[in-house]
This record gives sequence, structure tokens and C-alpha cells, in this order.
Amino acid sequence: MMYVVSDTHFFDEHLLGIDNFAPRPFDSVDEMNKAIINNWNSRVTNDDIVYHLGDIAVNYTKPPRVGDQQVLSVLRELNGRLVLIKGNHDRRDLFKFLASHNYQVAGHPKFEFHDVGKLIKYNHQQLYMTHYPMMMGIAPQIVNLHGHIHHYMVPSANNINVGIDAPELDLLDQHLPFGTPILLREVDYIAQKKVELLKNKQNTSYLLNEFYKEEV
Repeated sequence: MMYVVSDTHFFDEHLLGIDNFAPRPFDSVDEMNKAIINNWNSRVTNDDIVYHLGDIAVNYTKPPRVGDQQVLSVLRELNGRLVLIKGNHDRRDLFKFLASHNYQVAGHPKFEFHDVGKLIKYNHQQLYMTHYPMMMGIAPQIVNLHGHIHHYMVPSANNINVGIDAPELDLLDQHLPFGTPILLREVDYIAQKKVELLKNKQNTSYLLNEFYKEEV
């Protein structure tokens, strides 16, 4: 199966607690990391692919190589093969470190790397996976899956925030435990629900206000 996720922010102590950007009610990064790992592995197997759309971790441990090793140790605990798209918090040296320590899972490399994004075909449409939300214009056959803006929502049905803090997750009928990657078929469902949400002009106005508030 194929899953997608973004903005795990492993080790990021600045996101702990309750705030307006990415509320994470954990007492420590260890508690947060373990919750994400456990919820991830309760759904994903080593035969699955997970597209991770950036901001894997924010680890200020020095020297950086020690922090990179800590990130690798966490990623080793996650089931599945990881297609990694670089986010604004993902250092190029981290990707080089992971590449130099790549290994096989189910006959394939554990890690695959992309600097900007990856375009795949799924269910008669194209999914353009990036870290930042992309304004695609008139492109009805392309859906942009992204992260970066945490609990904010782009007011467009062709942009789906798949981060673990994303408000789009609330459009699913089933609540997913924090940090759980979502299936690509669930992305289809979210997109349908978002179309219904945006039909209401009041909702659209609210989403625009919230989105641009975050951008400022």
C-alpha cells in the first residue's frame, strides 16, 4: 500500500505544548517521537511505501553528525520504505548521511530522495507531492499534496495538506492517531470532502483569512 505524510518534526522541542501553529500536547520530544513511531507502525508494514513530504526532524544536537545519527535511528524504527522530499528544515547533509547509510527493506532501498517534489499517477489523476503548497492554476487532473503549513488549510480543493497537524485530517470519517500516515485512497476522500467544504462561501472566506494570517 501507499501512504503519505509530512512534518513529523521528530526531536522538535519548539512544537511541544499548545500553540496556534502546531499544537502537540506532549511533555517531551521522546514522548512525541514514540507516539508517532507507534502510531505509524500500527498501520504501515515493511511492504508499504510512505511518501514523506518534508520536515522529517528538527534536531539541534551538536555536532550535527550526532543529530543525524539520532534521526537515522528513529527512521530505522519506522516500517515501510520512505520516499523523502526535502522540507525547509531538512538539511542537505542529513540526506547525504541517510544516503550513505541506506539499506534494503523488502528488496528495495529504505530511502529514496527528492529535492523538490515527486509526481506520480494514481486513480486516473496526477499527484504532485511537494513540501510547500503549490498554486497549480487550472490543472484539474493534478492534485498537490503538501505539508509545511501545519494546521492551516489552503482554500483550494486541489491542494491537500497531509501533514500530521493538518486540518484536512478532520475530514476523514475515522480519527487517525497522531502521526499516522494516510492512504492515498483516503486522500481522494479528503479531496471530495474539501470540495463540499469550499462550496460554502463563508467557509472559503474563513480559510483564506486563516491561510494568509499564517503566511504573514
